[in-house]
Amino acid sequence: MVRQVLVVEDDEDIARLIEIQLSELSCAVKTAYDGIVGLAEAESRVYDLVILDRMLPGLDGLEICRRIRGRGTYTPILMLTAKSTELDRVLGLEMGADDYLTKPFSVLELAARVKAIFRRVDHLAHPAEQRKVLDSGPLKVDVERRQVTLAGKPVDLTAKEFDLLLYFAEHPGRVYSRAQLLDKVWGYSHSGYEHTVNAHINRLRAKIEPNPNQPEFILTVWGVGYKFRDQCAG
Repeated sequence: MVRQVLVVEDDEDIARLIEIQLSELSCAVKTAYDGIVGLAEAESRVYDLVILDRMLPGLDGLEICRRIRGRGTYTPILMLTAKSTELDRVLGLEMGADDYLTKPFSVLELAARVKAIFRRVDHLAHPAEQRKVLDSGPLKVDVERRQVTLAGKPVDLTAKEFDLLLYFAEHPGRVYSRAQLLDKVWGYSHSGYEHTVNAHINRLRAKIEPNPNQPEFILTVWGVGYKFRDQCAG
């Protein structure tokens, strides 16, 4: 299966390195070197993945991400950033990026992140027929539409927040450590990245919990990790 990938990166050496690595993953790569051309290309067709630099001439990567997310079609986005601050990473995730890589990065880590994104997309494209909507009282997760409602009102989640909630809701009552969630939801497990799980759970709780300080859905198991409450029907 040939995946169609758009790379928007103004550094030609990095763009070429990404293209070589993706070709080994059976991907057909289209490259754009500035933001305006990149956005036009992203809007011209449906891609299986967009790899998007944070800082671009013409149009900022965050703005491109926001506009892609404003379309009806869901496209996975991997953000590249030369900035290593948590705020910069959070901004990309809040705009709807599925994952991020901080420059400089290894080609092995790039390949791992890309393959993890493809695995998640394939899983979501073929959900179990009997579990199209996961129901946990007032909280409902529509798997195929990637929509969440709380007491009948829509909840606006980023792509990764949805993936995390979906994984919890698919495994009610099961306890996961931060490292396990990082591996299962993000698709990789590296020491030092567990804070990413904490940050996403905190933001997810702020959106779905009536009282985030006393959560009803995503529960903390002290000394172990987290679990979704036991009641969840499909």
